[in-house]
Amino acid sequence: MAGRDITEGDDGVYAAFDGDGISEVARGIADIGIVSSTSTWQNTDVAYDVAVGGLPFIYAINDARPYIRQTAPFRKDQFDNGTEPGEQSLTGWWIRSQMSFHSGSGIKFYDPATTDENGHYRFADSKGVNVWTKGQATLLKNVTAGHITTGPVATNGVTQQQMRSIKWSTFTGALLHDEYDVDKIKVTDPSNPVHFIDYNAGVGVYPVYAICDDGTNAYWVTNKTSGGTTKLTVYGKPLTGDSTSTADEFKIFDNSDIITNAVIEYVKQRLVICADNKVYECATAVASTPTLLYTNPSTGHIYTSVTASGPAIYISGYNGSQSTIEKYTISSNGSMPILTSAVVAAEMPVGEIIHKIYCYFNYMMIGTNKGIRVAIVNDQDGSIKYGPLIVQTSQPCYDFAARDHFVWCATSVAGEPGLIRIDLENDLDELRFAYANDIYYDGITGHVTTAVCFDGNTDPATTDRLMFCTAYASSANGAVYTEDSSTLRTTGYLTTGNIRYGTLEPKNFKRLLGRGDFTYGSMTLETVDKDGIEYDHISYDSVIPAIEVGTERPSTAQEYVAYKFILYSDATDVTKGPIFKGYQAKATIATPRQRIVRFPVYCFDVETDRFNTVVGYEGRAFNRIQLLEDIEQTGDVLIWQDLTTGESRQAVIEQVTFTRMTPPDKRFDGFGGVLEITIRTV
Repeated sequence: MAGRDITEGDDGVYAAFDGDGISEVARGIADIGIVSSTSTWQNTDVAYDVAVGGLPFIYAINDARPYIRQTAPFRKDQFDNGTEPGEQSLTGWWIRSQMSFHSGSGIKFYDPATTDENGHYRFADSKGVNVWTKGQATLLKNVTAGHITTGPVATNGVTQQQMRSIKWSTFTGALLHDEYDVDKIKVTDPSNPVHFIDYNAGVGVYPVYAICDDGTNAYWVTNKTSGGTTKLTVYGKPLTGDSTSTADEFKIFDNSDIITNAVIEYVKQRLVICADNKVYECATAVASTPTLLYTNPSTGHIYTSVTASGPAIYISGYNGSQSTIEKYTISSNGSMPILTSAVVAAEMPVGEIIHKIYCYFNYMMIGTNKGIRVAIVNDQDGSIKYGPLIVQTSQPCYDFAARDHFVWCATSVAGEPGLIRIDLENDLDELRFAYANDIYYDGITGHVTTAVCFDGNTDPATTDRLMFCTAYASSANGAVYTEDSSTLRTTGYLTTGNIRYGTLEPKNFKRLLGRGDFTYGSMTLETVDKDGIEYDHISYDSVIPAIEVGTERPSTAQEYVAYKFILYSDATDVTKGPIFKGYQAKATIATPRQRIVRFPVYCFDVETDRFNTVVGYEGRAFNRIQLLEDIEQTGDVLIWQDLTTGESRQAVIEQVTFTRMTPPDKRFDGFGGVLEITIRTV
């Protein structure tokens, strides 16, 4: 609302002095403003110069008390607690950089100052890129499709493929179980397998439900017609054999059961067989007598996996929407206990189904329909404690393979057949480890990755090669995929977390530099905005060096952006490609600038404007000081008006300083001095 001038009555009488110093009685004008955050002032009888929250004043500007107007500080102080010193304390540009990506993917925002140390080396997503060497990212090996697979995922959710690393004669590769048959896949010739078991040729035969090996022999479970009777049978055969060498096939045991699901594993020098809802233990010798260890009270219970670590053997399974891990603690004489009720070592959240458990060192990998978890295994009592989902996958995780401190997980890569790699030496939190997409085969969708293994080569001088397979789906066969020995992928990418510099304020992202060696292949730099739109900036190669470039797009200020780095292999030598070693991005704050205005004003009981109009009353100065301090105390936004220029802005009071210039002496009338008011526009 508008303020107003009021001509006072008797209370407005004050003592005035003319030029000869003789006191005269005059009737004055008093200003009575209504002060609030929305108040404005409109001059009437008195020509005031400035108003704050509807409270008017006359400027007291001179050489000693200037009017000062300047830009308010707008740069966010950046505290440097990173491993790349100095970046946060540099003046001018806001800078963000990364020198390594070995802590894996999965972050949404890259704010290293507010995350753990490992967060400084994480990124959002990658495909086709190896990030596990500290300080660099390179293209992964290519993958070649070979032998087809015909077994679908069973109606009970169990896969009908298994892969095991084997070595036979002079060959290395994988033992592939695929529904009715088992093949030996040579890593050097994956398209021409050696048939190990071929049940497809017969009439009225049953599938191989599960298979394992002890390094010398393979063992499998089936319903075999023997003497006109269909029954559960466990067989064995040397890995050197094939489907034509039936004479070396031997029976471990059989019984009268007819099964629909089975799991078998060679652990702690024995065979553990789960056939439907029953758990058996037996030796690997011919005509062994099995020991029935446990019968699950639910005939519909589905056992899915067997593994061992420390003092115990573990078996996973599920019934309906509930999944558990059973524990069988080995006694001092080496035997497994016979149970009347299961000893449950772990119980999963309802709806999360375990498909695979795999012990490696003192960890247990748990693959479920939701993703991947890691558990720690107590080497004293065999108890387990599992952590959160490391990564939620688009398909169930069905299998694991391990080398060194890495574990590869059979699951898809962006809907295509492939693997995820986990680094067990890089723990981000309790039982949470670094992960990233690994090798994959592009151009195929709709097929789940069901199994993974290495090529069986145990020579440390030779690089291990991964092999994985997919299931039959949608009237199309799956396939076995083999990692190439030296050929790199044609392309791959890495996308950083969204960079926002720890603030939600808009930024102008203006400069980008990629670091690395681009002697072979090339790398394209892109900006990705909040809507996922990608903007190309430059491609480095052997001709165009790694130079800093302007990132003019997106053209408008952004709360955050990400950067995408696309790597391409060499066009001449497919075994070589670029080496990406990091990046540096530069931005400036785009927040609208605020002003600091500092101005002096008179604050006396009686004052005279520029036209010699007198205004005031006794006590006026102190009343106005109190009103102004009350406004300041609330910290509210108010209207600041410069009545000399017509400018009106929203502002807050930063500081009020009063300097009294009238001594408390009988020789002087009134109270007053100069107020110095500092405001900040908003």
